[in-house]
Amino acid sequence: MLKTMILSDESRLFTKFTGDSAGLPIYILNELVAPAQQSFYFVNDCMSADSRYMWLYGIFPPSSRKVLAVVDAVEGNIRVFPETQFDAASPYIDSQTGELYWAGMGSIWKRGPGKNDEAQYINSIPDEIIRGRPVTHLACHLTRSANGKEFFVDAKIGLQYIFGTLPVDGGDYQLWHQFNRCYNHAQFSPVDPDRILFCQEFHTDPLTGIVTPFTDRMWTMRRGQSPAPVMPEPTFAAHEYWDCDGEHIWCIDCSRAVWRVNIDTGEKEIVWDNLRGALHSHTHASGRYVIADYSLESPFYRGARTGVSFFNRDTGREIRLVDNPAQKNFIGANYHIDPHPRFCADGSYVIFTTTVRNKVELAVVFTNDMIDRTS
Repeated sequence: MLKTMILSDESRLFTKFTGDSAGLPIYILNELVAPAQQSFYFVNDCMSADSRYMWLYGIFPPSSRKVLAVVDAVEGNIRVFPETQFDAASPYIDSQTGELYWAGMGSIWKRGPGKNDEAQYINSIPDEIIRGRPVTHLACHLTRSANGKEFFVDAKIGLQYIFGTLPVDGGDYQLWHQFNRCYNHAQFSPVDPDRILFCQEFHTDPLTGIVTPFTDRMWTMRRGQSPAPVMPEPTFAAHEYWDCDGEHIWCIDCSRAVWRVNIDTGEKEIVWDNLRGALHSHTHASGRYVIADYSLESPFYRGARTGVSFFNRDTGREIRLVDNPAQKNFIGANYHIDPHPRFCADGSYVIFTTTVRNKVELAVVFTNDMIDRTS
């Protein structure tokens, strides 16, 4: 029922837009609470399982921080919460309740989606770990352990990158590992509460500005053990995330393909190999469908023209959803407005950021509509 309410030709919240391939209907959020509105980074879901609540980023240039807002499909409105200014890329949504967890000021906080819900403190890294140093970010993406007991934090504290866990019940922080160069994008396994996926990233020396590229992008680590690379040899891939089975990860090879990689053997499967300029991908829980974005300009730059496409592995057919015009302006250059498409609400929708109307907006499409056009 909610899916009909939130996305229909009569919806007040969304405007129907016809994509540039096979007349695919795309719904763009037209209720504005910020000058620019953006979907979450693709690693984290932004919608409750019943599709009532859909969270998004609100951008207020030239502020360097974003705030969070929620679309309520039952009440038919959108609410913005100024207290939710957050660090790094992705807050965490409880898919059953629609509650939001976010990181700010070195701590994790929580609030419900209701207008009168209040912010609640959850946990922090202890002062004896921070030791008076600035906490640039607490977590690149907040992810929760498979047993629901902890959040993983890959904090940048001073000049170090310090990995550990914070219990949801306010219990003691547990240190996992410390790095002296940039490692981030840490994500709890969806099935194993003692394992994470993370990456080696480009590292900018804070004193000289000299950039050291990564040589071996994808890593895993078990609680109490040392980090280990996923691939047997240094591999230039990126934008990795867990498969639902906890035995594989998905990534982009940074040129044109989507890979599925076994985390224990490093064996890779090339799933979709004609995505020139590939940026990010996300996979339906069934593994049968893939959504991806890619740059339509070379060399790539922030705010570049991008496309979003859907791939049906059952039929080998694909469909382009949109061609996003470039945003050669302050917003495009400073707010990481790549589409970042992701399956949400148990795979019923794909949500992404679009510029088809020459502004930064949030778009939603039915997964079944894309399947129908690629069957």
